[in-house]
Amino acid sequence: CVFLSYCRSQASGKVISGEEHFSSKKCLAWFYEYAGPDEVVGPEGMEKFCEDIGVEPENIIMLVLAWKLEAESMGFFTKEEWLKGMTSLQCDCTEKLQNKFDFLRSQLNDISSFKNIYRYAFDFARDKDQRSLDIDTAKSMLALLLGRTWPLFSVFYQYLEQSKYRVMNKDQWYNVLEFSRTVHADLSNYDEDGAWPVLLDEFVEWQKVRQAS
Repeated sequence: CVFLSYCRSQASGKVISGEEHFSSKKCLAWFYEYAGPDEVVGPEGMEKFCEDIGVEPENIIMLVLAWKLEAESMGFFTKEEWLKGMTSLQCDCTEKLQNKFDFLRSQLNDISSFKNIYRYAFDFARDKDQRSLDIDTAKSMLALLLGRTWPLFSVFYQYLEQSKYRVMNKDQWYNVLEFSRTVHADLSNYDEDGAWPVLLDEFVEWQKVRQAS
């Protein structure tokens, strides 16, 4: 009977969609697969979590996910961060999160979202008892965020390697993104009288000397 077949297909459709509904209880149980007795997903749990979702810890998807969870510290997810963030993503299991990977990657292509992720990365990556990023962490995070898109990144990285700077403050961090978006690769439109941090003035001077030699 066509009518019965239709009813069965509708009923089965409802069952399937019901299974896809987000469950806070299931999400919490998922959290406890990785959390320690202190109710925090720490380095060991994070490593297992990354293995289960099939992503390297250094993959930029993990940074975007941390941003979505509003995680305060690198390598840690609290229960509150997990529940709030995964609820907003409507993810209560590994498969659902994996299905969100394309969405998470797409956030990097949105200018406004990328700027927010970039700014978030500074506080996320710094030691909480420090106001600045140590230069090695800054270089690693810049490589993750700008390494594939900024033509001058490799040159800027070399500059940081040989520079006197041992930390990068928030103003410098924010301005590196602005510099990467507005200054041409040949530095022809760099305004020496602009309000750039000294770090970037010195980078431009260093690069022009290299180009001239």
